[in-house]
Order: sequence, then structure tokens, then C-alpha cells
Amino acid sequence: MLSVDGLDFKYGRRDILRDISFEAEGGKVISILGPNGVGKTTLLKCLCNVHRPQSGTVSLDGEDILTLRPRDLARHIAYVPQKMQPLHSTVFDYVLIGRRPYVDLFASSNDTDIAWNVIHSMDLDHLATKYMDSISGGEFQKVQIARALTQDPDVLILDEPTSSLDMSNAYRSMRMIHDSVRNENICTIMTMHDFNLATCFSDRFIFMKDGRICRSGGKEIISSGLIKEVYGIDMEVVESGGKPYVIPVAETRVASDGAP
Repeated sequence: MLSVDGLDFKYGRRDILRDISFEAEGGKVISILGPNGVGKTTLLKCLCNVHRPQSGTVSLDGEDILTLRPRDLARHIAYVPQKMQPLHSTVFDYVLIGRRPYVDLFASSNDTDIAWNVIHSMDLDHLATKYMDSISGGEFQKVQIARALTQDPDVLILDEPTSSLDMSNAYRSMRMIHDSVRNENICTIMTMHDFNLATCFSDRFIFMKDGRICRSGGKEIISSGLIKEVYGIDMEVVESGGKPYVIPVAETRVASDGAP
């Protein structure tokens, strides 16, 4: 169980996050939703100690993870940022870097087996010998996720994991993440702008506004009123297959003479 309690963060004197508290379970996916600039990415960076919060705690099964050494922290939390500069290394070597928290000098056969298994599960076999700086942005995004899963984390933190992927690859990547989370009991927290993809693969939702949690809960909290409050736009929420989906409100255009 990941527990966040009373998290505050500032850039200088500017409040970015205020009194953030929530819990996240293993085997579940939480999507953090909200418009740009509300502190979603900053929150993710605080959770993995890239940013040091001014106050509050982040604990995993009762252990304060913000006090851990980077190597020890990396055994618990894997973080995939939205943007990262590609290295001049093969895809396989890049994915294998995920085993670094467990390796002293050289990777073991078990480490390489784990890397190959993740590469295969994400359908990246054809890229294994290619160099990271020669593959597409969408492929690079999938390889980053593969490296994070190779890290064998308790908590997986993803910042816009499908931002560079087309519809097909976005769905397949989210399905793979979802299945891995279930099978390995990984606690997963991600930011998303694709609202409907988030509702399809998430168990819980955190809506943020002005650096605070506006509302949190399961699919039952999602409504047109909440979308209006958080995003300031009129949208319709419909249910399909037991999941809520957001669609634009249909507008009736009336001609100047009153005819439809």
C-alpha cells in the first residue's frame, strides 16, 4: 500500500501542490486527471523523490520511501517521464538497465531473462538490436515502459505513457500495463490526457484543480458536472460496458431564419 499524506510542494514562494493525500493499492491503476498546469507531473516527481516536498510523507507499507538511498528507492519505484533523451544503446541494453538496482558488477542470466521476457511481452523483439536513437517516438515510449517493468517495482509511476503512441499501440500498451499490474500486484499511478483510455484501464481516479485534489474515487464519481468543474467545458458522460466515457455535447445549430 502506497500512502501519501499531507504533501505540499512549492517552487520558490509559489504553491504547486497543497495538502495532497491518498492511498494506492497493489494490483490497481490510479489515473490522475486534470488540465495542464495543475501539478500532476510535479506530484509524480514528488512520489519518486525527484522533487523533495516541503511537507508531508510518502510511505510504502509503512516505510518512508523519501528517506531511502536512490538504489534502494529504485527497487521499489519505477518512474517513466513523459520526455527523455534517447541513449546510443541497443533496445535490449536499455531495457536491461532496469535491472541496475539489483546488479553489483555484471548482469546475471536471470537479469537478462527478465529483460527478454518483458521485451517479448511488449512485442519489441524486432527492435531488440536496434539503437535507441534510431527508433520512432512511439517505439521509444514503449521501450521506456519495458525498462520500468524490468525494474520489477512495487510502484510504477507513468507520466502520460501513451502520449507518443497511435490509437492501436496506445491500447495495446495500456492492456499490457494493466495485465502486468494485475499479475505482479504492482501499484500503478499515471497521468493521462486521454480521458477515455484512462477510464478503460483505471480502477480509481484523482481529479486535480489548482494544485489540490478536487475529487477522488471510482468510476461512480465521473459526471458531466465534475468535468465542467475541473476542465471548464461541457461534456456528456455515457456508460458502455460498465465504464463511463466522455463525449462532446451535441449542439443544435439554428439558422437565422429559425429553420434547423
